[in-house]
Amino acid sequence: MTGAGQLAEQLQESFSAAAVGQVSSGLLANFSSTHHFSFSLFWTGYDKQQKDMAFQRGAFLPLFLHVCLLGCSAWAKVELTMHESVEAYLGDSAQIPCQYSFTDANNEPSFVMIQWFVRAISSSSRKRIFYGDSNQQVVDNNTEYSGRIQVTSDQQGIQLTIQDVQISDEREFFCQVNGLAAGSAEGKTHLRVFAPPDAPVIEGVPTGISVTNEVPSKVASCEAQNGFPKPNITWYRNGLPLMSSPGHVNVLILVTRESSGFYSVQSTLEYKVVKEDKDAHFSCEVSFFVPGAIRTVESNSVNVTVHYPTTMVELWKESPQGLVKEGDTVELRCQGDGNPPPPFIFSREQEPDVDLESRGDVLILAPVSRKDSGIYQCRPLDSDGYTEVKGEMQLTVHYLDPAVVVPKDSEFMLKGEDLTATCNALSSLKTSTVWYKDGKQVGKGNTLHLQDVTYETTGEYICEVTVPSLPALHTSGSVHIIVQGGPQLVGMDQEVQMEEATGRVVNLSCEAQGHPLPSISWNIIGSQRWHEVVSKANEHMTHSVVSVKVTSDISAQCNASNDMGTEVKAFSVKAIPRVTTTAPFSPAEDSGVIIVVIILCLLLLAILGSVLYFLHKKGKIPCGRSGKQEITKEKTTKDDIVVEMKSNTKNEEAVLLKAVNGDKKGPSDK
Repeated sequence: MTGAGQLAEQLQESFSAAAVGQVSSGLLANFSSTHHFSFSLFWTGYDKQQKDMAFQRGAFLPLFLHVCLLGCSAWAKVELTMHESVEAYLGDSAQIPCQYSFTDANNEPSFVMIQWFVRAISSSSRKRIFYGDSNQQVVDNNTEYSGRIQVTSDQQGIQLTIQDVQISDEREFFCQVNGLAAGSAEGKTHLRVFAPPDAPVIEGVPTGISVTNEVPSKVASCEAQNGFPKPNITWYRNGLPLMSSPGHVNVLILVTRESSGFYSVQSTLEYKVVKEDKDAHFSCEVSFFVPGAIRTVESNSVNVTVHYPTTMVELWKESPQGLVKEGDTVELRCQGDGNPPPPFIFSREQEPDVDLESRGDVLILAPVSRKDSGIYQCRPLDSDGYTEVKGEMQLTVHYLDPAVVVPKDSEFMLKGEDLTATCNALSSLKTSTVWYKDGKQVGKGNTLHLQDVTYETTGEYICEVTVPSLPALHTSGSVHIIVQGGPQLVGMDQEVQMEEATGRVVNLSCEAQGHPLPSISWNIIGSQRWHEVVSKANEHMTHSVVSVKVTSDISAQCNASNDMGTEVKAFSVKAIPRVTTTAPFSPAEDSGVIIVVIILCLLLLAILGSVLYFLHKKGKIPCGRSGKQEITKEKTTKDDIVVEMKSNTKNEEAVLLKAVNGDKKGPSDK
């Protein structure tokens, strides 16, 4: 080391040993600007008295250093590198590196002073927040970074770490390296702080916007709060960005800086709406910076109410569904494409100056008749007054008049005649006619042909008229056919012959048809014992039944008569004598009788045995040998059993008493 270098180092050591306070800052500044060399020593922890003593002892030193260091400036040089900017999220930690090196690695100084400064917020001045060397590191007190920063070093250099980054940390930070004779250098880094704003809040205008407005109207407002740095807002319509366009799109921006340092941005969209915007959706998007990127958040979409005049009107039948018939309640509805929907005026084309009473957009006709058919119209009553825009529709009310039947009501005919009946009903639609008699179909079509009528033809004929395309429409009519003629007996035979045993009773029946209704009388020869058991009649037929007792051959006549003739039906009953005969012997029947008799005898013996046993137990019958012999001596035969079955109760009791008292034989028995 040269003499000058040794001297400088000794002075450095003497400065440290003597604990001097400061070297004149003015002299050092002049020295640095002249020789491109900066040197500053800052010491703390000493009071004012110590600093004064140090200054008295070393007042000559600045001048000496000025001479000595002139020769040292060419030996070494400091090279310092820092990032232009460092980015960090609000609340995170920020690391600001400061890399330095000396051009002459062989002559690196043994003493290096490091200082960190920060640019003041409200001015261009700087404020120190840290200083230190290899022996000590000191964070300046009473600064906004006291307790929030930390300086670390490695082979590459040093790094300033700022904890809990605040918005106020958005400023420049300076790193200064002093190597005494080796030189000094300084660099700066701009710390950028980022705080994403809240999600954007969009609000559409609650009232409608008219397309007739000549200038753009306010459509919606969008606000993004509490962001840093200032966020930007972009407007979209159906997903496509809206750019400012005079007379069509205006965007008003209001930026507010909160006391907390955050930015709040409010954007108002003014837009000249058209009818197509009734279905459009407007949204806003906020874009903001984050470390190393730009992010966006989109708001919800809003739809605005667009007011526009009516240009088209439609009128239709709301109810009933399908075809309309007389008596229905008809509801006509009118709708236009204007917004808000205007009230409507209803009228008929036949009477255009007569306004029909309606309720808003609905016209109710109840009940309708055929005279209500016609063309109906509706017109909107917009705010600008009468308009030629209208909707119209044709209303057809279908009908079916009552059926007219010819002949009317009742028709009298002679047996064997022909008749043609017709049934017609006036209708607005095609009809179908069916004839019925007694619930059965007898014809189809408007005309009913009856040929060679008989009494069976008599009755009520109903024609039913329906409308296939409108089943609710139907009507009916009827005609009563009455066939006149003489009596007609029911049955193919005009004479009935039969045989019956004497003493028996036979029933003779007679039925007759005709109009007028015939009466029936009987003429019976051969028996006086007869009477009528059935006599009934309806509008078509008379029925009579007589009951006759056969005592001999009978000849009977049924006479049916009315004003138009008489019919006779004859009955001939041949009496057969009754013969009484004895039934022939049958072995099978005799065998059956014998079996029955045997069974009865066995039952009787069982009963008798039970009685004897009972009496024996009671002591009524002696147990001697003679008693038993007397009982066993009596023989029973088949004939005796038969006789006992036919005997009465007293005989049975006598036999029982005889058996109990013993066999007392009289002289005749011996």
